[in-house]
Amino acid sequence: MPIPFTKMHGLGNDYVYVDGFTHPLADPAALAVTLANRNFGIGGDGLILAMPPEPGVDAHARMRMFNADGSESEMCGNGIRCVCKLVHDHGLGDAPTAKPMLIQTGNGVLSLDYTLDAQGKVDQVTVDMGQPILDLPAIPVDPAHIDSALDGFRYVSMGNPHAVGFVDADALTAPDRAQRGAAIETHRAFPNRINAHLVYVRSPTEVAVYHWERGSGATLACGTGACAVAVAGVLAGLTHRTITAHLPGGPLELEWREGGPHDNHVFMTGPATEVFTGVWPG
Repeated sequence: MPIPFTKMHGLGNDYVYVDGFTHPLADPAALAVTLANRNFGIGGDGLILAMPPEPGVDAHARMRMFNADGSESEMCGNGIRCVCKLVHDHGLGDAPTAKPMLIQTGNGVLSLDYTLDAQGKVDQVTVDMGQPILDLPAIPVDPAHIDSALDGFRYVSMGNPHAVGFVDADALTAPDRAQRGAAIETHRAFPNRINAHLVYVRSPTEVAVYHWERGSGATLACGTGACAVAVAGVLAGLTHRTITAHLPGGPLELEWREGGPHDNHVFMTGPATEVFTGVWPG
């Protein structure tokens, strides 16, 4: 059966998006492998569905995210910004007429604010990513298997697991960084694998980040990873609570709030971009 799709990206972290309100998919994991293939498919870091929320869940839409290898992830920071744009701009489901937009994820229901461009389309999106999880078993990380290969890393879950390591500038451009990312992803200390991020601190308010995402490999941006970097930087005493993270695909604005009604919540602000639409022949 033909499947209409929309190609979108958040700072180059690109996915194939499908309207699950009108086109439910029987096997999205297998389809993700086919669609994400950059040589024989549409190409992307994976497949994301915008679909109705589960019964009894107070949300405008639900996001399911599948990596390029078909594995399902709990959350995608760049992806959820694009789901917000897809739901708003394409009028999917019960698209809200007033902000915020509420989207169900594997990390619960998240609240999104957004700005519109001159054409009335979603431009920038701010996501309340909730509170970081720092308890090792809950991330999950097995402390019994942390060894010298993980020296200097900190571990944070933003609904999905992240390992954050701080390096000097040269290490960010070293030819072995992909090998290092792959080795960390599959390290035995991480029972569900992990997303790995190498970070160079330019100043207390600016960092540069290299991402390796489990199931997809090197990506131009990782929204949840950037949030984890913001938390890890504060815990390491290296950054302030409000920073700009310079990712290969562009900058994200991050704030780990202290005090007020959103104490300990991480807020992420960045763009969502629609590239093109099409129909996969099925």
